[in-house]
Amino acid sequence: MPNDIVLSDTPPAATERPDRPRLVAFAASKETEAALREGLAEAIPQGFKIQQGNIRTAMAALQKMPTPHMLIVDVSGEDQPLSALSELSSVVEPDVRVLVVGDRDDLNFYRQVTRGLGVLEYLYQPLMRDMVARHFGPLIQHGVPSAEPLLGGRVVTVTGARGGAGASTVAANLAWYFGVEAKRHTVLLDADLHRGTAAMQLGAKASPGLRTALESPDRIDELFVERAAQPVAKRLHVLAGEEKLTDTVQYTPDAAAQLVASLRKRYNFVVIDVPWSSLPLHADLLMLAHQRVVVMDPTLASVRDTLRLLALPKGDAQPTRGVLVLNRDAMQGGLNRRQLDEGLKMKPDIVIPDMPKLVVRAASMGEVAMTGRGGFRTAMLRLAREVAFVRLLDGAAPGETPVKSRFGRLRRLLGPRA
Repeated sequence: MPNDIVLSDTPPAATERPDRPRLVAFAASKETEAALREGLAEAIPQGFKIQQGNIRTAMAALQKMPTPHMLIVDVSGEDQPLSALSELSSVVEPDVRVLVVGDRDDLNFYRQVTRGLGVLEYLYQPLMRDMVARHFGPLIQHGVPSAEPLLGGRVVTVTGARGGAGASTVAANLAWYFGVEAKRHTVLLDADLHRGTAAMQLGAKASPGLRTALESPDRIDELFVERAAQPVAKRLHVLAGEEKLTDTVQYTPDAAAQLVASLRKRYNFVVIDVPWSSLPLHADLLMLAHQRVVVMDPTLASVRDTLRLLALPKGDAQPTRGVLVLNRDAMQGGLNRRQLDEGLKMKPDIVIPDMPKLVVRAASMGEVAMTGRGGFRTAMLRLAREVAFVRLLDGAAPGETPVKSRFGRLRRLLGPRA
């Protein structure tokens, strides 16, 4: 089609003109705008222009301004998005490189947009900053897509800023949601072999298999993983140890990488409860994650250590900073939200209200706290969506509508159900 968007093979930096901005974005909602700003903060540290509005707004604005080298448009809510994108080509220069955000998630639409119209990449709502960084970031920085392989499960680490911040509770409930409610093959790995509580919180048994894997990685294979991980539900397993306090685990270098690689072949999600320490095991696991979650409570010491954790070097698979979870919000005697925001110089991504009776009782009984309704479940659902950058799978927070995906990236990321 003569009106199709034509993409240049030359990266933007090689063809820059003074009158053409590097990137201009149009976002139809404040949530999309925030995801784009945070997700592209490292790809374009100097910032970029972003306006609120859909593709129609973009076309009107672009008629009065120089065409940017790269353009992000939002087709959410558009009745005929393909026609609108075709119309867009008539108001921009032909070498513009276009990225699209929308609300349709079927594979046919993705192919029509990228292969038929020449759009560089398409992402569907709800947009997460990690999703933006992972898929839009490399295209904006280097002009090529990320080389990250699609095969293998997604690895999420959960780390407490301080002892007692609630990281183990968050990790256990997150893994339970993925494995039980979302029905995705999930394993919860407890990296504290001496005093970990992940197995206890899910009513599972610890086993010597984890220690064996870390001391003798040559024994790790899929059959070993099957035997070492203890079942909690059909699609949820726990891999945890309970070693004597006087025993020292002889960690073999690269054992964590071999273990995680084997777990990724078997599970859609690998949730790791890993404390921060100077142990090589814990440092290696943090570097292997696709997404880190840092859990803090509203205390001054937690603010200090949260900043230190967020400043740690990132692994190769981590395009953005970790997800920050504020647990026990409005805790009696704790810092208020204004004080926390000032201390952190940012707002927490997820806020879990202080619900000591619910959480303590659930942990004591070896149950999960998000089985019922309420603030804890709502926050955990939002965390699940954030770390997996997918739509809410089998439930929605109040005011949100559950969405069933058909053929889009959801299935490519999560894999088929057994």
